[in-house]
Amino acid sequence: MTHHDLPKWYQFLKDNYPDYIKSVEELGRIVREDGPLSGKDLHLIQLAAAAAIRSEGSVQSHVRRALEAGSTKEEIYHALLSLTSTIGFPNVAAALNWTEEELQKY
Repeated sequence: MTHHDLPKWYQFLKDNYPDYIKSVEELGRIVREDGPLSGKDLHLIQLAAAAAIRSEGSVQSHVRRALEAGSTKEEIYHALLSLTSTIGFPNVAAALNWTEEELQKY
């Protein structure tokens, strides 16, 4: 993701609270590098968590990041569909809608 692709609110935080964002990004990097899971797997897990809390922006962010980490569209759909019995069809349907909006950009 390039600088101009950042959501406005995220760019606002980077511009106005650079130490905060640097710390958040560093925490993410450390967590990704310190464990056995692949980046692809981690983004699919984070996508599932984003769907569970109905966070549209986070779902879209993790769709992008999962694709960048090597996930296929089919893997993304499967990860979301597998949540149906856990978070319910309406939540999954919302996440699929947000995912489709993001996938249309690719």
